Amino acid sequence: MVLTPELVDVRHLIRDDESLGTGDTTAIEAVIAGAQVAEAHRELATFQSDVAESTEVGGTARLRLGIVSYLFGRHEQAVENLTQVSGSGVASYYQGLALMALDRYAQAAEAFEQAAHNGYEKAQCALVRAGAVRMQGNPDEAETIVRSVASEAAGRAEYSYQMGCILADRGDTYGAVEYFERAVDIDSHHSQALFRLAAENCNRGNDDDAIRLYEQSLSKPPHYLGALLNLGLLYEDSENYKAAAYCFRKILEVDPNHPRAHLYLKDIEATSDMYYDEESARNEARLTQLLSRPVTDFELSVRSRNCLQAMDIFTLGDLTRVSEHDLLSGKNFGETSLDEIRDVMQAHGLMIGQNLRPGKSSDHPVFQQSSLSPEEQALLDRPITDLNLSVRARKCMSRLGLTSLTELVQRTADELLSSRNFGVTSLNEIRAKLNEAGLKLRND
Repeated sequence: MVLTPELVDVRHLIRDDESLGTGDTTAIEAVIAGAQVAEAHRELATFQSDVAESTEVGGTARLRLGIVSYLFGRHEQAVENLTQVSGSGVASYYQGLALMALDRYAQAAEAFEQAAHNGYEKAQCALVRAGAVRMQGNPDEAETIVRSVASEAAGRAEYSYQMGCILADRGDTYGAVEYFERAVDIDSHHSQALFRLAAENCNRGNDDDAIRLYEQSLSKPPHYLGALLNLGLLYEDSENYKAAAYCFRKILEVDPNHPRAHLYLKDIEATSDMYYDEESARNEARLTQLLSRPVTDFELSVRSRNCLQAMDIFTLGDLTRVSEHDLLSGKNFGETSLDEIRDVMQAHGLMIGQNLRPGKSSDHPVFQQSSLSPEEQALLDRPITDLNLSVRARKCMSRLGLTSLTELVQRTADELLSSRNFGVTSLNEIRAKLNEAGLKLRND
């Protein structure tokens, strides 16, 4: 038997004349996360319009509109209304949360302090104020604030979350993860702790766990745009394009001018029939299998086999990562052996040295290593992770086996675009990042 969720009076829930209580807040969160979200969006827009046109709006209406706006992710609208409510700890607290979402951390810290002064729960105000202080670059001061309420707040999810953030800022990733996991154990809907855990799993390549955690973080409003964006990219990478488009559209509902969501959605809509081709996937799998085949599978002379073994070359893939010059430098390896190996590679559509490692010579080098200054060489030796690429672009780099800037700048734009899920948006992102470093892709 399937139970149909009970419908609520959305208009009454959002526009009631009474102050917004905890039960009302919970009910609105359920509406935003449920089937009546579209109706709630319309009612909120009408409520905002009515308040804007009225010359006599009471503090209760402003407070209610501000909190509801915050829960819907309308942070500017929330701040606009909540700043007009005086003497209310609740108003100052939610104003601080909205200011945090807008990256206005100094103002948020003041709002949380005012909230405590006006009667909102002091320990909670201290914890969130510590977050605002930390985001201003003061982790030591933030820790002092957090520990000042440890006796009454150490068992709260927010306490563990803030301590995890402080450790993360200091580079203690493992310690931070322990605190974030503890926060989620205490409150399974703590959106920010879930977000941090999801991001950490994503960085480690645990995409399935990252998706699960991002989904869990979005099970309760307010919905953080960063979580929606990252989840959309992960959905896209797993070829769930409808779900990815849904995430990007949800972002644009809140922020119609969000540049990345707009570009990613446009990328999906423009090339939705090109993202995944079954034949291409089969070819990619065949190539992977081919590159892993040992050279002993092929009819090579004893001399060639012995020379390759002496150079730690065991598969066809290894031969794509060395140059002909490297082979000829091997002891007892001559032109006859080179011709023999060329024939084997060409018979399978491969070339010696087509996937050279950084620092190896090639027949068509992009850079002459001897002509580079130490500074230029150090720049090219930097890992691609230093570019701080988006999830999508970073995964495409991993799929192509590119780990350094040297490897990246040896690729052309067409070569990058041939990678699955790598579109014009990612190409423009990489070009911009390389341009900042004074570099370009080959042939750019």
